[in-house]
Amino acid sequence: MDYLPATKKEMRALGWDRLDVILVTGDAYIDSPFIGVAVIGRVLADAGFKVGIIAQPGLDGDDICRLGEPGLFWGISGGCIDSMVANRTASGYRRKSDDYTPGGLNNRRPDRAVLAYANLIRRHFKNTVPLVLGGIEASLRRVAHYDYWTNRIRRSILFDAKADYLLYGMAERAVVELATCLRNREKPHEVRGLCYIASEQRQSYQDLPSFEEVKEDKKAFCRMFALFYANNDPVSATGLCQPHAHRFLIQNPPQPCPTVQELDHIYELDYQLDVHPFYAGFGRVKALETIRFSITTHRGCYGECNFCAIAVHQGRTISSRSRSSIVREAGKLAAHPQFKGMIHDVGGPTANMYGFECTKKLNKGPCPDKRCIFPKICKGMPVDHGRQLRLLAELRSLPGIKKIVVSSGIRYDMILEDKKNGLNYLKKIIRYHVSGQMKIAPEHCLDSVLDCMGKPGAASLIKFRQLFNRLTRKEGLKQFLTYYIIAAHPGCTLRDMRELKKFAQKELKLIPRQVQIFTPTPSTWSTLMYWTAQNPFTGKSCFVEKSVQGREKQKQALLVHSACPQKNKPARLKNTNKTNTRKKQSKGRRR
Repeated sequence: MDYLPATKKEMRALGWDRLDVILVTGDAYIDSPFIGVAVIGRVLADAGFKVGIIAQPGLDGDDICRLGEPGLFWGISGGCIDSMVANRTASGYRRKSDDYTPGGLNNRRPDRAVLAYANLIRRHFKNTVPLVLGGIEASLRRVAHYDYWTNRIRRSILFDAKADYLLYGMAERAVVELATCLRNREKPHEVRGLCYIASEQRQSYQDLPSFEEVKEDKKAFCRMFALFYANNDPVSATGLCQPHAHRFLIQNPPQPCPTVQELDHIYELDYQLDVHPFYAGFGRVKALETIRFSITTHRGCYGECNFCAIAVHQGRTISSRSRSSIVREAGKLAAHPQFKGMIHDVGGPTANMYGFECTKKLNKGPCPDKRCIFPKICKGMPVDHGRQLRLLAELRSLPGIKKIVVSSGIRYDMILEDKKNGLNYLKKIIRYHVSGQMKIAPEHCLDSVLDCMGKPGAASLIKFRQLFNRLTRKEGLKQFLTYYIIAAHPGCTLRDMRELKKFAQKELKLIPRQVQIFTPTPSTWSTLMYWTAQNPFTGKSCFVEKSVQGREKQKQALLVHSACPQKNKPARLKNTNKTNTRKKQSKGRRR
Protein backbone atom coordinates (compact mmCIF):
# COMPACT_ATOMS: atom_id res chain seq x y z
CA MET A 1 0.00 0.00 0.00
CA ASP A 2 1.54 3.30 -1.10
CA TYR A 3 -0.64 5.67 0.97
CA LEU A 4 -3.58 5.17 3.26
CA PRO A 5 -6.68 6.02 1.20
CA ALA A 6 -7.97 9.58 1.19
CA THR A 7 -10.61 9.09 -1.51
CA LYS A 8 -13.34 6.61 -2.44
CA LYS A 9 -11.42 5.78 -5.60
CA GLU A 10 -8.44 4.61 -3.55
CA MET A 11 -10.72 2.54 -1.34
CA ARG A 12 -12.23 0.78 -4.36
CA ALA A 13 -8.78 0.12 -5.78
CA LEU A 14 -8.03 -1.75 -2.55
CA GLY A 15 -11.29 -3.65 -2.77
CA TRP A 16 -12.72 -1.97 0.33
CA ASP A 17 -16.38 -1.01 0.63
CA ARG A 18 -16.02 0.40 4.12
CA LEU A 19 -13.21 1.52 6.37
CA ASP A 20 -12.74 0.38 9.96
CA VAL A 21 -11.22 3.67 11.07
CA ILE A 22 -11.20 7.17 9.62
CA LEU A 23 -8.56 9.53 11.00
CA VAL A 24 -9.29 13.27 10.81
CA THR A 25 -6.42 15.72 11.20
CA GLY A 26 -5.72 19.46 11.16
CA ASP A 27 -2.54 18.93 9.09
CA ALA A 28 -2.05 18.05 5.47
CA TYR A 29 -1.61 14.30 5.05
CA ILE A 30 2.16 13.85 4.98
CA ASP A 31 3.07 10.18 5.11
CA SER A 32 6.04 10.48 7.45
CA PRO A 33 7.10 9.02 10.82
CA PHE A 34 7.19 12.63 12.08
CA ILE A 35 3.45 13.06 11.50
CA GLY A 36 1.30 11.60 14.24
CA VAL A 37 -1.78 10.74 12.21
CA ALA A 38 0.37 8.99 9.59
CA VAL A 39 2.05 6.88 12.26
CA ILE A 40 -1.25 5.95 13.93
CA GLY A 41 -2.72 5.09 10.53
CA ARG A 42 0.26 2.92 9.57
CA VAL A 43 0.26 1.13 12.92
CA LEU A 44 -3.45 0.34 12.63
CA ALA A 45 -3.05 -0.83 9.03
CA ASP A 46 -0.11 -2.99 10.08
CA ALA A 47 -2.39 -4.60 12.67
CA GLY A 48 -4.90 -5.50 9.96
CA PHE A 49 -7.40 -2.63 10.16
CA LYS A 50 -8.73 -0.72 7.13
CA VAL A 51 -7.78 2.92 7.68
CA GLY A 52 -8.36 6.13 5.76
CA ILE A 53 -7.33 9.73 6.40
CA ILE A 54 -9.24 12.98 5.92
CA ALA A 55 -6.88 15.94 6.24
CA GLN A 56 -7.97 19.49 7.00
CA PRO A 57 -11.65 18.97 6.18
CA GLY A 58 -13.70 22.02 5.33
CA LEU A 59 -16.52 22.76 7.74
CA ASP A 60 -19.19 22.57 5.02
CA GLY A 61 -19.34 18.78 5.26
CA ASP A 62 -18.17 17.71 1.80
CA ASP A 63 -14.74 16.52 2.95
CA ILE A 64 -15.88 14.73 6.09
CA CYS A 65 -18.37 12.68 4.08
CA ARG A 66 -15.87 11.72 1.38
CA LEU A 67 -14.97 8.29 2.77
CA GLY A 68 -18.33 7.40 4.23
CA GLU A 69 -18.78 6.26 7.82
CA PRO A 70 -16.20 3.97 9.50
CA GLY A 71 -17.17 0.67 11.06
CA LEU A 72 -15.25 1.04 14.34
CA PHE A 73 -14.40 4.64 15.21
CA TRP A 74 -13.45 8.13 14.10
CA GLY A 75 -9.99 9.27 15.23
CA ILE A 76 -9.72 13.05 15.66
CA SER A 77 -6.52 15.09 15.99
CA GLY A 78 -5.84 18.80 15.72
CA GLY A 79 -2.52 17.93 14.08
CA CYS A 80 1.13 18.00 15.11
CA ILE A 81 0.68 21.48 16.56
CA ASP A 82 -2.03 22.61 18.94
CA SER A 83 -4.49 24.46 16.70
CA MET A 84 -4.62 27.57 18.90
CA VAL A 85 -0.83 27.78 18.88
CA ALA A 86 -0.75 27.14 15.14
CA ASN A 87 -3.33 29.87 14.48
CA ARG A 88 -2.49 32.55 17.03
CA THR A 89 0.62 34.41 18.13
CA ALA A 90 1.40 34.84 21.83
CA SER A 91 -0.29 38.25 21.57
CA GLY A 92 -3.43 36.75 20.07
CA TYR A 93 -3.00 37.84 16.47
CA ARG A 94 -3.94 35.51 13.65
CA ARG A 95 -0.92 33.87 11.99
CA LYS A 96 -0.77 34.30 8.24
CA SER A 97 1.21 31.15 7.45
CA ASP A 98 1.00 27.47 8.37
CA ASP A 99 3.87 25.11 7.54
CA TYR A 100 1.52 22.10 7.64
CA THR A 101 -1.01 23.47 5.13
CA PRO A 102 -0.59 23.10 1.34
CA GLY A 103 0.29 26.47 -0.13
CA GLY A 104 1.43 27.79 3.24
CA LEU A 105 -1.59 29.99 3.99
CA ASN A 106 -3.19 29.60 7.39
CA ASN A 107 -6.67 29.08 5.97
CA ARG A 108 -7.47 25.40 6.58
CA ARG A 109 -7.11 24.71 10.30
CA PRO A 110 -9.96 25.97 12.53
CA ASP A 111 -9.40 27.23 16.05
CA ARG A 112 -9.92 24.41 18.55
CA ALA A 113 -9.74 21.97 15.67
CA VAL A 114 -10.52 18.92 17.80
CA LEU A 115 -13.83 20.42 18.91
CA ALA A 116 -14.62 21.67 15.42
CA TYR A 117 -14.04 18.26 13.82
CA ALA A 118 -16.00 16.42 16.51
CA ASN A 119 -18.96 18.74 15.98
CA LEU A 120 -18.62 18.36 12.20
CA ILE A 121 -18.82 14.57 12.42
CA ARG A 122 -21.79 14.64 14.79
CA ARG A 123 -23.61 17.04 12.48
CA HIS A 124 -23.30 14.81 9.41
CA PHE A 125 -23.35 11.35 11.00
CA LYS A 126 -26.10 10.99 13.59
CA ASN A 127 -25.65 8.24 16.18
CA THR A 128 -22.32 7.32 14.64
CA VAL A 129 -19.57 5.02 15.90
CA PRO A 130 -17.36 6.27 18.77
CA LEU A 131 -15.36 9.47 18.45
CA VAL A 132 -11.80 9.02 19.74
CA LEU A 133 -9.65 12.07 20.44
CA GLY A 134 -5.86 12.03 20.21
CA GLY A 135 -2.80 14.09 19.40
CA ILE A 136 -1.15 16.93 21.30
CA GLU A 137 -4.23 19.15 21.45
CA ALA A 138 -6.38 16.52 23.13
CA SER A 139 -3.61 14.92 25.18
CA LEU A 140 -2.75 18.13 27.05
CA ARG A 141 -6.42 18.97 27.65
CA ARG A 142 -7.49 15.62 29.03
CA VAL A 143 -8.19 16.95 32.53
CA ALA A 144 -9.52 20.33 33.65
CA HIS A 145 -7.00 22.90 32.41
CA TYR A 146 -6.21 26.58 32.14
CA ASP A 147 -7.01 28.06 28.72
CA TYR A 148 -4.91 31.12 27.88
CA TRP A 149 -7.15 32.19 25.00
CA THR A 150 -10.22 32.66 27.19
CA ASN A 151 -8.32 33.20 30.46
CA ARG A 152 -10.34 30.63 32.36
CA ILE A 153 -10.36 26.99 33.47
CA ARG A 154 -12.01 24.68 30.96
CA ARG A 155 -13.39 21.18 31.37
CA SER A 156 -11.68 18.11 30.02
CA ILE A 157 -11.86 18.27 26.25
CA LEU A 158 -13.72 14.95 26.31
CA PHE A 159 -16.76 16.74 27.74
CA ASP A 160 -16.58 19.75 25.43
CA ALA A 161 -16.16 17.54 22.34
CA LYS A 162 -18.91 15.13 23.46
CA ALA A 163 -16.50 12.38 22.41
CA ASP A 164 -16.42 8.81 23.64
CA TYR A 165 -12.73 8.18 24.31
CA LEU A 166 -9.41 9.99 24.42
CA LEU A 167 -6.02 8.38 23.90
CA TYR A 168 -3.22 10.39 25.44
CA GLY A 169 0.50 10.29 24.76
CA MET A 170 1.97 8.68 21.66
CA ALA A 171 -0.75 5.99 21.66
CA GLU A 172 0.42 3.42 19.07
CA ARG A 173 -0.14 0.43 21.33
CA ALA A 174 -3.25 1.96 22.90
CA VAL A 175 -4.99 2.63 19.57
CA VAL A 176 -4.53 -0.96 18.41
CA GLU A 177 -5.88 -2.27 21.73
CA LEU A 178 -8.85 0.10 21.48
CA ALA A 179 -9.60 -0.90 17.88
CA THR A 180 -9.35 -4.58 18.81
CA CYS A 181 -11.82 -4.14 21.69
CA LEU A 182 -14.30 -2.33 19.47
CA ARG A 183 -13.96 -4.94 16.72
CA ASN A 184 -14.64 -7.67 19.28
CA ARG A 185 -17.54 -5.63 20.70
CA GLU A 186 -15.85 -5.38 24.08
CA LYS A 187 -15.69 -2.36 26.35
CA PRO A 188 -12.20 -0.81 26.16
CA HIS A 189 -12.27 0.59 29.70
CA GLU A 190 -9.16 -1.34 30.77
CA VAL A 191 -6.94 -0.03 27.95
CA ARG A 192 -3.98 1.84 29.41
CA GLY A 193 -3.50 5.35 28.07
CA LEU A 194 -7.28 5.77 27.68
CA CYS A 195 -9.62 8.41 29.10
CA TYR A 196 -13.39 8.08 29.17
CA ILE A 197 -16.45 9.51 30.91
CA ALA A 198 -18.25 7.49 33.57
CA SER A 199 -21.33 7.96 35.73
CA GLU A 200 -19.54 6.63 38.82
CA GLN A 201 -16.15 7.00 40.43
CA ARG A 202 -13.66 4.22 39.82
CA GLN A 203 -12.44 2.43 42.91
CA SER A 204 -8.67 2.44 43.61
CA TYR A 205 -8.12 5.42 41.30
CA GLN A 206 -6.70 8.70 42.67
CA ASP A 207 -9.39 11.36 43.08
CA LEU A 208 -8.53 14.76 41.65
CA PRO A 209 -10.20 17.96 42.85
CA SER A 210 -13.34 18.47 40.75
CA PHE A 211 -13.62 20.76 37.76
CA GLU A 212 -15.99 22.98 39.71
CA GLU A 213 -13.51 23.26 42.58
CA VAL A 214 -10.42 24.02 40.51
CA LYS A 215 -12.39 26.53 38.46
CA GLU A 216 -13.01 28.64 41.57
CA ASP A 217 -9.97 27.89 43.74
CA LYS A 218 -6.41 28.33 42.45
CA LYS A 219 -4.97 26.37 45.38
CA ALA A 220 -7.17 23.44 44.41
CA PHE A 221 -5.98 23.83 40.83
CA CYS A 222 -2.37 23.59 42.06
CA ARG A 223 -3.16 20.41 44.01
CA MET A 224 -4.91 18.92 40.99
CA PHE A 225 -2.03 19.62 38.63
CA ALA A 226 0.57 18.23 41.03
CA LEU A 227 -1.38 14.96 41.29
CA PHE A 228 -1.93 14.86 37.54
CA TYR A 229 1.75 15.44 36.80
CA ALA A 230 2.91 12.86 39.35
CA ASN A 231 0.78 10.16 37.71
CA ASN A 232 2.17 10.27 34.19
CA ASP A 233 4.86 7.61 34.44
CA PRO A 234 3.87 4.06 33.38
CA VAL A 235 5.85 2.44 36.20
CA SER A 236 4.55 4.44 39.15
CA ALA A 237 1.27 6.03 38.01
CA THR A 238 -2.17 5.15 39.27
CA GLY A 239 -5.43 5.89 37.47
CA LEU A 240 -7.11 9.26 37.98
CA CYS A 241 -10.72 10.27 38.52
CA GLN A 242 -11.99 13.86 38.27
CA PRO A 243 -15.61 14.87 38.89
CA HIS A 244 -17.26 17.11 36.31
CA ALA A 245 -20.69 17.99 37.71
CA HIS A 246 -22.49 14.63 38.06
CA ARG A 247 -20.08 12.66 35.86
CA PHE A 248 -16.47 11.62 36.14
CA LEU A 249 -13.44 11.81 33.89
CA ILE A 250 -11.55 8.54 34.18
CA GLN A 251 -7.88 8.44 33.14
CA ASN A 252 -6.32 4.99 33.04
CA PRO A 253 -2.59 4.70 33.83
CA PRO A 254 -0.20 5.31 30.89
CA GLN A 255 0.88 2.62 28.48
CA PRO A 256 4.33 1.12 29.19
CA CYS A 257 7.20 2.80 27.37
CA PRO A 258 7.75 1.19 23.96
CA THR A 259 10.45 -1.45 23.73
CA VAL A 260 13.39 -1.09 21.38
CA GLN A 261 11.79 -3.63 19.05
CA GLU A 262 8.45 -1.78 19.05
CA LEU A 263 10.08 1.57 18.26
CA ASP A 264 12.17 0.04 15.49
CA HIS A 265 9.08 -1.52 13.94
CA ILE A 266 7.04 1.70 14.11
CA TYR A 267 9.71 3.80 12.43
CA GLU A 268 10.47 1.23 9.75
CA LEU A 269 6.93 0.97 8.42
CA ASP A 270 6.48 1.83 4.76
CA TYR A 271 6.16 5.63 4.89
CA GLN A 272 6.17 7.37 1.53
CA LEU A 273 7.91 10.51 2.86
CA ASP A 274 5.69 12.78 0.81
CA VAL A 275 2.37 14.58 0.75
CA HIS A 276 -0.52 12.40 -0.35
CA PRO A 277 -1.18 13.11 -4.06
CA PHE A 278 -4.75 14.24 -3.34
CA TYR A 279 -3.42 17.10 -1.18
CA ALA A 280 -0.17 17.76 -3.06
CA GLY A 281 -2.14 19.46 -5.82
CA PHE A 282 -3.11 22.28 -3.45
CA GLY A 283 0.47 23.50 -3.08
CA ARG A 284 3.80 22.92 -1.37
CA VAL A 285 3.78 21.87 2.30
CA LYS A 286 6.76 23.58 3.90
CA ALA A 287 7.06 21.19 6.86
CA LEU A 288 7.99 18.40 4.49
CA GLU A 289 11.28 20.11 3.66
CA THR A 290 12.72 19.51 7.14
CA ILE A 291 11.10 16.21 8.11
CA ARG A 292 11.42 14.22 4.88
CA PHE A 293 15.12 13.47 5.37
CA SER A 294 15.29 13.52 9.17
CA ILE A 295 15.51 10.61 11.60
CA THR A 296 14.00 10.11 15.05
CA THR A 297 16.38 8.26 17.37
CA HIS A 298 14.37 8.29 20.59
CA ARG A 299 11.36 9.59 22.50
CA GLY A 300 10.80 11.28 25.82
CA CYS A 301 12.71 13.93 27.73
CA TYR A 302 13.87 14.09 31.33
CA GLY A 303 14.80 17.76 30.99
CA GLU A 304 11.36 18.72 32.34
CA CYS A 305 11.60 22.41 31.43
CA ASN A 306 8.62 23.96 33.17
CA PHE A 307 7.27 25.57 29.98
CA CYS A 308 7.40 22.36 27.93
CA ALA A 309 4.70 19.68 27.66
CA ILE A 310 6.94 16.86 26.42
CA ALA A 311 7.16 15.30 29.89
CA VAL A 312 3.35 15.04 30.03
CA HIS A 313 2.87 13.92 26.42
CA GLN A 314 5.87 11.73 25.56
CA GLY A 315 7.00 11.01 29.09
CA ARG A 316 10.06 11.56 31.28
CA THR A 317 11.69 8.28 30.28
CA ILE A 318 13.91 7.97 27.21
CA SER A 319 12.96 5.16 24.82
CA SER A 320 15.70 4.67 22.22
CA ARG A 321 15.76 2.88 18.90
CA SER A 322 18.49 0.41 18.04
CA ARG A 323 21.49 1.62 16.10
CA SER A 324 20.87 -0.94 13.35
CA SER A 325 17.32 0.32 12.79
CA ILE A 326 18.45 3.94 12.54
CA VAL A 327 21.21 2.97 10.12
CA ARG A 328 18.72 1.05 7.97
CA GLU A 329 16.44 4.09 7.84
CA ALA A 330 19.37 6.31 6.85
CA GLY A 331 20.21 3.87 4.06
CA LYS A 332 16.65 4.11 2.76
CA LEU A 333 16.81 7.90 2.84
CA ALA A 334 20.07 7.84 0.89
CA ALA A 335 18.37 5.71 -1.78
CA HIS A 336 15.40 8.07 -2.10
CA PRO A 337 15.25 9.65 -5.59
CA GLN A 338 14.99 13.18 -4.15
CA PHE A 339 17.78 12.79 -1.58
CA LYS A 340 20.63 15.22 -2.24
CA GLY A 341 23.08 14.02 0.37
CA MET A 342 21.96 15.80 3.57
CA ILE A 343 20.11 14.33 6.53
CA HIS A 344 18.57 17.35 8.20
CA ASP A 345 18.33 15.95 11.72
CA VAL A 346 19.20 12.89 13.77
CA GLY A 347 17.67 13.22 17.21
CA GLY A 348 14.58 13.57 19.36
CA PRO A 349 13.08 16.15 21.71
CA THR A 350 16.64 16.57 23.04
CA ALA A 351 19.25 15.11 20.71
CA ASN A 352 21.90 14.11 23.24
CA MET A 353 19.62 12.06 25.50
CA TYR A 354 19.84 9.14 23.09
CA GLY A 355 20.95 5.81 24.47
CA PHE A 356 21.02 6.13 28.26
CA GLU A 357 18.60 6.25 31.19
CA CYS A 358 18.56 5.96 34.97
CA THR A 359 18.20 2.31 35.96
CA LYS A 360 16.33 3.22 39.12
CA LYS A 361 13.78 5.21 37.13
CA LEU A 362 13.29 2.36 34.67
CA ASN A 363 12.49 0.00 37.56
CA LYS A 364 10.67 2.22 40.03
CA GLY A 365 9.63 5.34 38.11
CA PRO A 366 10.85 8.94 38.54
CA CYS A 367 11.94 10.16 41.94
CA PRO A 368 9.03 11.99 43.58
CA ASP A 369 11.26 14.55 45.31
CA LYS A 370 13.80 15.54 42.64
CA ARG A 371 14.39 15.86 38.92
CA CYS A 372 16.92 14.10 36.72
CA ILE A 373 18.93 17.11 35.55
CA PHE A 374 17.64 20.18 37.43
CA PRO A 375 18.84 22.12 39.35
CA LYS A 376 21.86 19.94 38.68
CA ILE A 377 22.37 16.60 36.97
CA CYS A 378 21.67 13.70 39.32
CA LYS A 379 24.60 11.37 39.97
CA GLY A 380 22.28 8.48 39.21
CA MET A 381 21.82 9.66 35.61
CA PRO A 382 24.61 7.97 33.62
CA VAL A 383 25.24 10.79 31.13
CA ASP A 384 27.30 9.22 28.36
CA HIS A 385 27.36 10.34 24.73
CA GLY A 386 29.21 7.20 23.65
CA ARG A 387 26.26 5.50 21.94
CA GLN A 388 25.37 8.60 19.96
CA LEU A 389 29.01 9.04 18.94
CA ARG A 390 29.10 5.50 17.56
CA LEU A 391 25.75 6.01 15.82
CA LEU A 392 26.83 9.24 14.12
CA ALA A 393 30.12 7.69 13.04
CA GLU A 394 28.31 4.78 11.40
CA LEU A 395 25.85 7.11 9.69
CA ARG A 396 28.69 9.23 8.30
CA SER A 397 30.22 6.13 6.73
CA LEU A 398 27.12 5.28 4.69
CA PRO A 399 27.43 5.74 0.92
CA GLY A 400 25.48 8.64 -0.53
CA ILE A 401 25.39 10.68 2.68
CA LYS A 402 27.42 13.88 2.46
CA LYS A 403 26.25 15.74 5.55
CA ILE A 404 24.33 14.91 8.73
CA VAL A 405 23.03 17.79 10.83
CA VAL A 406 21.98 17.40 14.45
CA SER A 407 19.39 20.16 14.60
CA SER A 408 17.34 18.87 17.52
CA GLY A 409 17.93 20.66 20.79
CA ILE A 410 21.19 19.83 22.58
CA ARG A 411 21.57 20.19 26.35
CA TYR A 412 24.96 21.82 26.78
CA ASP A 413 24.94 21.18 30.54
CA MET A 414 24.87 17.43 29.78
CA ILE A 415 27.87 17.77 27.47
CA LEU A 416 29.79 19.50 30.24
CA GLU A 417 28.72 16.82 32.74
CA ASP A 418 29.96 13.91 30.60
CA LYS A 419 33.63 13.62 31.60
CA LYS A 420 34.12 10.49 29.49
CA ASN A 421 32.70 11.38 26.08
CA GLY A 422 31.31 14.92 26.36
CA LEU A 423 34.33 16.73 24.92
CA ASN A 424 34.74 14.27 22.07
CA TYR A 425 31.01 14.47 21.33
CA LEU A 426 31.16 18.26 21.02
CA LYS A 427 34.26 18.03 18.83
CA LYS A 428 32.46 15.67 16.44
CA ILE A 429 29.31 17.78 16.45
CA ILE A 430 31.33 20.89 15.56
CA ARG A 431 33.39 19.08 12.93
CA TYR A 432 30.62 17.19 11.17
CA HIS A 433 27.13 18.00 12.37
CA VAL A 434 26.60 21.77 12.48
CA SER A 435 25.27 23.62 9.46
CA GLY A 436 26.68 27.09 10.10
CA GLN A 437 24.84 27.64 13.37
CA MET A 438 24.33 25.43 16.39
CA LYS A 439 21.05 26.16 18.15
CA ILE A 440 20.91 26.07 21.92
CA ALA A 441 18.21 27.26 24.31
CA PRO A 442 19.46 29.03 27.43
CA GLU A 443 16.11 30.95 27.50
CA HIS A 444 17.43 33.52 30.01
CA CYS A 445 20.46 34.42 32.15
CA LEU A 446 19.11 35.40 35.58
CA ASP A 447 18.93 32.61 38.15
CA SER A 448 15.60 33.86 39.51
CA VAL A 449 13.98 33.47 36.07
CA LEU A 450 15.83 30.27 35.19
CA ASP A 451 14.61 28.69 38.42
CA CYS A 452 11.03 29.41 37.36
CA MET A 453 11.79 27.85 33.96
CA GLY A 454 13.55 24.79 35.34
CA LYS A 455 16.69 25.61 33.32
CA PRO A 456 20.39 25.49 34.28
CA GLY A 457 22.21 28.65 35.39
CA ALA A 458 24.15 31.01 33.17
CA ALA A 459 27.54 29.72 34.36
CA SER A 460 27.19 26.55 32.28
CA LEU A 461 26.19 28.62 29.24
CA ILE A 462 29.32 30.79 29.52
CA LYS A 463 31.53 27.75 29.97
CA PHE A 464 29.96 25.97 27.02
CA ARG A 465 30.22 29.04 24.78
CA GLN A 466 33.92 29.36 25.52
CA LEU A 467 34.46 25.67 24.79
CA PHE A 468 32.44 25.83 21.57
CA ASN A 469 34.34 28.87 20.29
CA ARG A 470 37.72 27.36 21.15
CA LEU A 471 36.96 24.07 19.40
CA THR A 472 35.45 25.86 16.40
CA ARG A 473 38.55 28.01 15.96
CA LYS A 474 40.70 24.92 16.25
CA GLU A 475 38.74 23.31 13.43
CA GLY A 476 39.14 26.44 11.32
CA LEU A 477 35.39 26.74 10.82
CA LYS A 478 33.09 29.76 10.68
CA GLN A 479 30.27 28.48 12.86
CA PHE A 480 28.21 30.24 15.48
CA LEU A 481 25.87 29.63 18.37
CA THR A 482 22.25 30.71 18.03
CA TYR A 483 20.39 31.36 21.28
CA TYR A 484 16.68 30.83 21.89
CA ILE A 485 15.23 33.22 24.46
CA ILE A 486 11.82 33.44 26.15
CA ALA A 487 10.39 36.81 27.17
CA ALA A 488 7.58 37.37 29.69
CA HIS A 489 7.89 33.99 31.37
CA PRO A 490 6.42 33.93 34.89
CA GLY A 491 8.97 35.44 37.25
CA CYS A 492 10.45 37.64 34.51
CA THR A 493 10.14 41.44 34.65
CA LEU A 494 10.99 44.12 32.13
CA ARG A 495 14.05 44.91 34.23
CA ASP A 496 15.09 41.25 33.98
CA MET A 497 14.95 41.45 30.17
CA ARG A 498 17.14 44.55 30.25
CA GLU A 499 19.60 42.67 32.44
CA LEU A 500 19.50 39.84 29.92
CA LYS A 501 20.42 42.30 27.19
CA LYS A 502 23.43 43.51 29.17
CA PHE A 503 24.46 39.91 29.76
CA ALA A 504 24.17 39.14 26.05
CA GLN A 505 26.25 42.15 25.10
CA LYS A 506 28.96 41.37 27.63
CA GLU A 507 29.12 37.58 27.58
CA LEU A 508 27.64 36.50 24.25
CA LYS A 509 28.91 39.51 22.27
CA LEU A 510 25.61 39.72 20.38
CA ILE A 511 21.90 40.29 20.88
CA PRO A 512 19.93 37.05 20.38
CA ARG A 513 17.32 37.38 17.67
CA GLN A 514 15.38 34.18 18.32
CA VAL A 515 13.11 35.66 20.96
CA GLN A 516 9.63 34.39 21.68
CA ILE A 517 6.98 35.60 24.06
CA PHE A 518 5.92 32.92 26.52
CA THR A 519 2.59 31.35 25.59
CA PRO A 520 0.76 29.49 28.36
CA THR A 521 -0.22 26.09 26.96
CA PRO A 522 -2.18 23.45 28.89
CA SER A 523 -0.51 20.98 31.23
CA THR A 524 2.77 22.74 32.00
CA TRP A 525 4.15 24.05 35.29
CA SER A 526 4.81 27.45 33.73
CA THR A 527 1.15 27.77 32.76
CA LEU A 528 0.24 26.94 36.35
CA MET A 529 2.52 29.79 37.47
CA TYR A 530 0.96 32.14 34.92
CA TRP A 531 -2.58 31.41 36.17
CA THR A 532 -1.83 31.42 39.90
CA ALA A 533 1.07 33.95 40.06
CA GLN A 534 2.76 31.53 42.41
CA ASN A 535 5.81 29.31 42.11
CA PRO A 536 4.48 25.84 43.02
CA PHE A 537 7.94 24.60 43.99
CA THR A 538 8.62 27.32 46.57
CA GLY A 539 5.09 28.37 47.48
CA LYS A 540 6.10 32.00 46.98
CA SER A 541 4.33 34.49 44.74
CA CYS A 542 6.00 35.42 41.47
CA PHE A 543 5.54 38.32 39.10
CA VAL A 544 3.53 37.55 35.97
CA GLU A 545 3.25 40.00 33.08
CA LYS A 546 -0.21 39.46 31.58
CA SER A 547 -0.85 42.56 29.50
CA VAL A 548 -0.20 42.31 25.76
CA GLN A 549 1.70 45.59 25.81
CA GLY A 550 3.86 44.57 28.75
CA ARG A 551 4.71 41.20 27.17
CA GLU A 552 5.66 42.88 23.90
CA LYS A 553 7.83 45.39 25.80
CA GLN A 554 9.77 42.54 27.36
CA LYS A 555 10.55 41.12 23.95
CA GLN A 556 11.47 44.48 22.47
CA ALA A 557 13.71 45.29 25.44
CA LEU A 558 16.08 42.63 24.16
CA LEU A 559 15.65 43.23 20.45
CA VAL A 560 15.97 47.03 20.34
CA HIS A 561 19.10 48.09 18.45
CA SER A 562 22.14 49.32 20.27
CA ALA A 563 25.79 49.49 19.43
CA CYS A 564 27.59 46.50 20.84
CA PRO A 565 30.44 44.26 19.74
CA GLN A 566 29.25 41.81 17.08
CA LYS A 567 31.99 39.25 17.22
CA ASN A 568 30.86 35.85 16.06
CA LYS A 569 27.83 37.56 14.52
CA PRO A 570 25.35 34.94 13.29
CA ALA A 571 23.51 35.07 10.00
CA ARG A 572 20.38 37.23 10.08
CA LEU A 573 17.45 35.24 11.37
CA LYS A 574 13.78 36.00 11.36
CA ASN A 575 12.35 37.03 14.73
CA THR A 576 9.69 34.69 15.91
CA ASN A 577 6.78 34.89 18.27
CA LYS A 578 6.13 31.18 18.31
CA THR A 579 5.11 29.25 21.36
CA ASN A 580 7.32 27.58 23.94
CA THR A 581 6.82 24.18 22.29
CA ARG A 582 8.89 25.43 19.35
CA LYS A 583 11.64 22.88 18.89
CA LYS A 584 9.52 19.76 19.44
CA GLN A 585 6.44 20.72 17.48
CA SER A 586 8.32 22.08 14.46
CA LYS A 587 9.35 18.51 13.71
CA GLY A 588 5.93 17.07 14.36
CA ARG A 589 7.15 14.79 17.15
CA ARG A 590 4.33 15.61 19.55
CA ARG A 591 1.42 13.55 18.43
